[in-house]
Amino acid sequence: MELIRGLHNIREQHRGCVLTIGKFDGVHLGHQAVLSQVVEKAKKMGLPSTVMVFEPQPEELFTPEQAPARLSLLRDKYTQLKALGIDRLLCVKFDQHFAAFSATDFVENLLVAQLGIQYLVVGDDFRFGKGRVGDFAMLEAEGKKCQFDVVSTQSFRLENCRISSTAVRDALHQDDFNLAQQMLGRPFTIAGKVLHGDKRGRTIGFPTANLLLKRCKAPVNGVFAVMITVKDKQCSGVANIGHRPTVNGQRSQLEVHIFDFSGDLYGQFISVALVSKIRQEMKFDSFELLHQQIQKDALAAKALLANC
Repeated sequence: MELIRGLHNIREQHRGCVLTIGKFDGVHLGHQAVLSQVVEKAKKMGLPSTVMVFEPQPEELFTPEQAPARLSLLRDKYTQLKALGIDRLLCVKFDQHFAAFSATDFVENLLVAQLGIQYLVVGDDFRFGKGRVGDFAMLEAEGKKCQFDVVSTQSFRLENCRISSTAVRDALHQDDFNLAQQMLGRPFTIAGKVLHGDKRGRTIGFPTANLLLKRCKAPVNGVFAVMITVKDKQCSGVANIGHRPTVNGQRSQLEVHIFDFSGDLYGQFISVALVSKIRQEMKFDSFELLHQQIQKDALAAKALLANC
């Protein structure tokens, strides 16, 4: 799958496509249903299937304090979209300059002149352009004028519950990882490159792999029983997601202790799937008390993962 980063990288060979636009946060089953239709339509029309996303997401620019927790970063979306057969991912830098595009400019200059869209799939609540004045009715009118088809996505339901990124976040907030997995079509995971930490864990026999959470907010917080994918190997472990208050941590990160594992993971990408929550993150009066709790957490995680 081709990744086009920024409008300045759109070339003449990118003209002509079947396009869908959205956040696709989590790439859940609702998204997957839409994307499969996009892929199928693109094949029938002999055109590349293309997904447009924005980085950062609009609310992260305008109201960062109120922005929802991210389920997936761009790398996660790329992985999931590629697996679904999407041909191109266009990542648009969402800044004040782009936000100032008029709705007409967005359609006629970007979608039509630059991308040459032939078929557009968006939600019927999709809004665009400066002041969010563009809507589905405007897209339909522009489609007739500029000769491209516009269709609306339909709500995708699981047991009469609308699948949405908000519903997935709510399930995670309620520690209902089974429901989150049903809506995502896979376990909720956090993936990233292992970074060097302060190496306190190895002094007490609990070395950890550390992932910096490059999110405005993390969708989960606490201590979890987890399954870890290292290259193609599956391992079990216990993870803490948060700010590490006992050691006065400042950055939100994931620390995972992998059971019965030895080796150097620095610089490698690993994937951590959350299976069950053990407890909330908390501050301890001493590092020794934290050590004692980590031992209990590890035993709890092993018990929870015994049948995995």
